[in-house]
Amino acid sequence: MAGVTLPRMESATAFIDGTLNGLIWAVVPWALIIAGVYFGLRTIFVQVRLLPDMFKAISETPKGKDREGRDLDEEYGGISAFKAFTISAASRVGTGNVAGVALAISIGGPGAVFWMWMLALIGGATSFVESTLAQLWKTKDDKGTYHGGPAYYMTRGLGWAPMAAVFSVFLAVTYGFVYNAIQTNSIVEAVGGSLGSDSLAMKGIVAFVLAALTALVIFGGVTRIASWTQIIVPFMAGAYILIGVWVLIVNVSEIPGMVSLIVGHALGLRQVAGAGIGVAFMQGMRRGLFSNEAGMGSAPNAAATATVSHPVKQGLVQTLGVYFDTLIVCSITAFIVLLGPAVNYGQDDIQGAALTQSALADSVGAWGAHAITFILFFLAFSSVLGNYYLAQANIEYLTDSKAVMTVFRVVVIGFVIFGAFGTVPLVWALGDTMAGLLALMNIVAIIPLGGVAIKLLKNFNEQRRQGIDPVFHRDMLPELKNVEFWDGSDPVTRRSVEDRVTAHEAKISGEGNDEGGLEDGQHLR
Repeated sequence: MAGVTLPRMESATAFIDGTLNGLIWAVVPWALIIAGVYFGLRTIFVQVRLLPDMFKAISETPKGKDREGRDLDEEYGGISAFKAFTISAASRVGTGNVAGVALAISIGGPGAVFWMWMLALIGGATSFVESTLAQLWKTKDDKGTYHGGPAYYMTRGLGWAPMAAVFSVFLAVTYGFVYNAIQTNSIVEAVGGSLGSDSLAMKGIVAFVLAALTALVIFGGVTRIASWTQIIVPFMAGAYILIGVWVLIVNVSEIPGMVSLIVGHALGLRQVAGAGIGVAFMQGMRRGLFSNEAGMGSAPNAAATATVSHPVKQGLVQTLGVYFDTLIVCSITAFIVLLGPAVNYGQDDIQGAALTQSALADSVGAWGAHAITFILFFLAFSSVLGNYYLAQANIEYLTDSKAVMTVFRVVVIGFVIFGAFGTVPLVWALGDTMAGLLALMNIVAIIPLGGVAIKLLKNFNEQRRQGIDPVFHRDMLPELKNVEFWDGSDPVTRRSVEDRVTAHEAKISGEGNDEGGLEDGQHLR
């Protein structure tokens, strides 16, 4: 049976990676670069210029008080900027950082790391635009939870409802099914490396445990997901970073040579057997997009859930997420691998998590391989939760049917199980296909909407120059159409305690909700 299955998987991998991805990824890298450079120039490189504001925005909470001093957060719903950050980070920080980076180096050589860095720096501007747009055109359900993302700004900003529906289907399939299979696949590879086993029994046990945990959480809703990710992601990412720093300390004398190798190979100054410059560029782009998701249209779904006083603030938060993911976490993996034993680059010996394990064990001892397994399990599990949430948000855009959602959740769990038995090249090739298609659709949408993000950024900067905490009210930019919220009814959009009043109180007093219950002369302009 295994002898039959393996050739089938190899044939499927050859078709997906060789044919489909060959066509898709001949276009995707250049689309990402063009979009990133375009938005970088139009925003005067907001991804670098407003770095201090990113740290300030991530700490903002949706705290608001009414005139009696009561906390209105519960009434108005939404989640904090930090929780929205952790939801998106949960899908970003996972196997792409540990297994994906190792895979990129294994195939493309050390130069792939350089192109991952470049994609993060360029893509920061793209991430800012897409998340800002998601905030502007967000909506709210009956439970008081915000929703938004590419499907919403495609529909409300561009009037492209059919494309929005197609995008939602693709994103739900990508994150709910394909990407979750990748998470399980990487966990199985890591556990197998720790135990020295590749048996079906081991794969079955891992699949069952992960599927059971996933089932317990995904039926709990977004609040529960946010709670889980808020705990898991920072702790495990922090532990991984500390291990990486220790590796750098142990191998401090080799760091200059490693950096020289990364840059030299990427720019063609140094040749590496088995990996040409073109392969390094392509692998860096593929794994960079999978890891930081800048321009793919996934993070905006999480960005839209945050309760913030200005759309730009969440754009800044998500840009910081790109940097944290690629420039810090991905770099740690690259350093671990490149400071370890020599790697045979190319297609003959493709390795993911196992390569990171062996490299870390070489630097710190055998316990390093087991540490990777432990950390990767929790990072991958948090990614499953984050992936599910992003997929769920797009299913909810398409339908409010509880039956459809239940079936979707069951299929998600099924793909979590499937990932344990697929080959490493196959599941990653599927991931590249879906990531490329999502990125192309999203970029086609955000380029014509870029001017809207620029207007919002200008509004944000004008308020900062006045020395006030920026807030946004839709009458500040009346030319923007189909903006459902930003009417001043959220407590965080008020500048002072005296100005804050609930929508309910506004209606009772006869004040128009479009003015958010503000008194005369208190308009937010």
